[in-house]
Amino acid sequence: MTVNHHIEQFHGLPVFDFVQALDEAADGGDAAAVTLPEPASAAWRIGLHYESEEAFTKRWRQFLDTVDTERVTAVVIGPWFSDEPEQLDAALAAIVEAADRLPALRGLFVGDVTYEESEISWLEMCDVTPLLTAYPELTELVVRGGSNLELTPVRHEALRALRFEAGGLPAPVVRAVAGCDFPALERLELWLGVDNYGGDATLDDLAPFLDGTRFPAVRHLGLQNSEFEDDIAAAVAHAPVVARLESLSLAMGVLTDQGATALLEGQPLTHLRALDLHHHFLTGEVQQRLTEALPGVEIDLSEAGKPDARWRYVAVAE
Repeated sequence: MTVNHHIEQFHGLPVFDFVQALDEAADGGDAAAVTLPEPASAAWRIGLHYESEEAFTKRWRQFLDTVDTERVTAVVIGPWFSDEPEQLDAALAAIVEAADRLPALRGLFVGDVTYEESEISWLEMCDVTPLLTAYPELTELVVRGGSNLELTPVRHEALRALRFEAGGLPAPVVRAVAGCDFPALERLELWLGVDNYGGDATLDDLAPFLDGTRFPAVRHLGLQNSEFEDDIAAAVAHAPVVARLESLSLAMGVLTDQGATALLEGQPLTHLRALDLHHHFLTGEVQQRLTEALPGVEIDLSEAGKPDARWRYVAVAE
């Protein structure tokens, strides 16, 4: 599996591609004829076209000068890169500097990039801590890309949903998330990825998310897209945090009968609303056992791989 399409919804809103809309109007001969949605009715996507030689900051300023950004609640950052390597730092700095122009911003997605624009394992990121410090009212943050990704432990009072999507999520970032203070956090998803692409986190790094001492408001936990999904499942089977979860995801990884059996033999999971195990390597027998043991739980067992496959792989790596 690769990331092969741009997101269409974010933060409960349809995504509106600001740059594409302006360029289509300009191509039609009337740049002023573009019809824009109400500022709060869409998640505004700003990103460069594939192989564009423009500067992202130019397009970002155009967005700030065209839209009533004081009413914008969600922003999606698409490709920010051109042939200039410093584009990423400049793009992130511009977003941080615009905080006073975006007082209503609550949702931010950084890295809405498809595999045709950049494989996720090649997608360069940087220190995203300034985004959290610049936007203290942010309630949802999604970051795609793990290469050179950094995070410093920080306290954020408002954040309710955090997701890191990576083909390889660096262990220091996982530890930094565990070191953060997010009293309002309800949803946490980590795409751990593979060691070949920098996903070097271990089960010990995940312990703070499982022992119930971090993030008291968490109701959904996703520890997914991992090569050691069986080990994660075995740890989850006895993890104190599970009792307060409403949904759990161990999807997208190399989950086999060993991990699923550990779940079945561990603490009760019948209180869950949903259990996401899609992209797995379970036998039909164990899938049936899960379904029978958790009759009131919505279980996603789609994208089944061959249990006896010699090569088992995570859903998103490169």
